[in-house]
Amino acid sequence: MAAVQLSGIFKRYGDTQVVHGIDLHIDDGEFVVLVGPSGCGKSTLMRMVAGLEEISGGDLMIGGTRANHLAPQQRNISMVFQSYALYPHLSVYENIAFGPRIRKESPANFKPRIEAAAKMLNLGGYLDRLPRALSGGQRQRVAMGRAVVREPSLFLFDEPLSNLDAKLRVQMRTEIKALHQRLKNTVIYVTHDQIEAMTMADRIVVMNAGRIEQIGRPLELYDRPSNLFVASFLGSPSMNFAEGIVVDHSQGLALKLADGGEIVLEGAPLSANVGARVTLGVRPEHIETVTQTPDAIMEVEVVEPTGAETHLYGKIGGNTWCVTTRQRSKVEPGERVALRLPAAHIHLFDTESGRRLV
Repeated sequence: MAAVQLSGIFKRYGDTQVVHGIDLHIDDGEFVVLVGPSGCGKSTLMRMVAGLEEISGGDLMIGGTRANHLAPQQRNISMVFQSYALYPHLSVYENIAFGPRIRKESPANFKPRIEAAAKMLNLGGYLDRLPRALSGGQRQRVAMGRAVVREPSLFLFDEPLSNLDAKLRVQMRTEIKALHQRLKNTVIYVTHDQIEAMTMADRIVVMNAGRIEQIGRPLELYDRPSNLFVASFLGSPSMNFAEGIVVDHSQGLALKLADGGEIVLEGAPLSANVGARVTLGVRPEHIETVTQTPDAIMEVEVVEPTGAETHLYGKIGGNTWCVTTRQRSKVEPGERVALRLPAAHIHLFDTESGRRLV
């Protein structure tokens, strides 16, 4: 196992800089997920840690050793890719054994490790099969087994589940997390799927345009996003937003919207000064439907029953809002619903900078 320290890491292709001064410490045995939209630099950062991309500047320390110029095989890491990267003409056993054979280890040395990995990953009955005879989830287990037998100090996962269907993704992310809990190795995991990030990570690193936006535990980021980007990226359905000017109201303060409507800001903090241009955020599951004294009114356009909950979609201040309720809603499209936004769940951001006010 090994701690990882990135200090001022950046990557440049010619005159174009795609990763900008990344500072990140990953503790020994920690499971850290890099998450962000496509093109944000997360996979490039991962490949620099792996030694597959040259580091343009900054320092990379793995287990206390500067690794900037170490070859990939000298970094004691194992990497699991999106594409499995299995040899189609080799059996499951031979695919897992490929690395030890290349390193000229004796079969007596690596065979017990392969058997242990196969048992751990439920591959014991498949060792003689070729990859084409396996399902997508089984192939990904083989790729993980190949990584495990190397006994690395650091595991790198680069969007390993993106080729699987929804049911298999749920199953595999549970297995990867269970594998980490057994082995307790340091893990860096790259994904664009925020659900994977929320359910698997000890800490999440949210990236955007080659920079880190926020680092924290999953629920810390979900409950207190530091800016509009993080607030909008984490959560499904996404957080609702409304932009406007803070004004006085009979109940305290309100947000005056561009269309002339108002949203009451119950218990708004002192940081929400009258006249300030702010963006209100509230998550769909925190909005309550009421019969009187509403904070906002929404005309319902779409009703989505999912079984466990119902999503109501409509417009407020020109923005599409979603209200999630766990009750079987009888609301129909075209109806107007009165909403209450509990003070404990209101997020306010400075509209210009995007930074969190409270």
